[in-house]
Amino acid sequence: ALTGLGGGVVIVPLLTSIFGVDIRYAIGASLVSVIATSLGAASTYIKKGYTNLRLGMFLEVATTIGALIGALIATLISVKALTIVLAVVLLYSAYLSQQPKLNNLENESTDSLGAYLQLNSNYPTPEGLMSYQVHSVRSGFSVMLVAGVISGLLGIGSGAFKVLAMDQIMRVPFKVSTTTSNFMISVTAAASAGVYLARGYIDPGLSMPVMLGVLPGAFLGARVLIGANTQTLRIIFSVVLVVMAFKMVYSSLLGEL
Repeated sequence: ALTGLGGGVVIVPLLTSIFGVDIRYAIGASLVSVIATSLGAASTYIKKGYTNLRLGMFLEVATTIGALIGALIATLISVKALTIVLAVVLLYSAYLSQQPKLNNLENESTDSLGAYLQLNSNYPTPEGLMSYQVHSVRSGFSVMLVAGVISGLLGIGSGAFKVLAMDQIMRVPFKVSTTTSNFMISVTAAASAGVYLARGYIDPGLSMPVMLGVLPGAFLGARVLIGANTQTLRIIFSVVLVVMAFKMVYSSLLGEL
């Protein structure tokens, strides 16, 4: 909830590396937990005015299509390949999250598509409401399609790519990026979860305790984010990704997965 990742980047490595769960069942449980995280945090963010609903609904078109594609091809890819893909995604996401954003946006032309779709908005800050413009809408939409495929393949909600696409490509403020990602991930995960459920990869005995643990954490994270420092959130975002990536690679090399 703090970083907009949905928790899947923690749950999938945790279940596979420590509890020895088959990665496809871990992905099924993770998708359920991602939905729970989104539902637990999204209402608080919307009420406080951080989430950009119009942007989220627009980008969900791409991520939902991608999620269905990813879920359909997931069973055709080997477990070790899935593990390596996840590790690479996590490390690259951590790297991108620490790259400085361009600050000289005053002279940059507004995105005509973003203006037409009325995606520009504002969000609360200690100094009052601050307006922002959404840039590179077409590029962001394309990245969201890839994010959806990754969500369907790995069950991580693809929050990492969603946050980075909005933060780095579309130049949306970081808190707006994370809160809008939280709003979006439930729809993306639900699209993938339907395919995993039909194939028998969602085990209620595994998914239920994971979801019950995730929900209170999501509510707590939503409350903490409102007053959190943006740079601190970026650091937390990166550290979580790097630790999980190395754990996945370590477990794969040992043959645990």
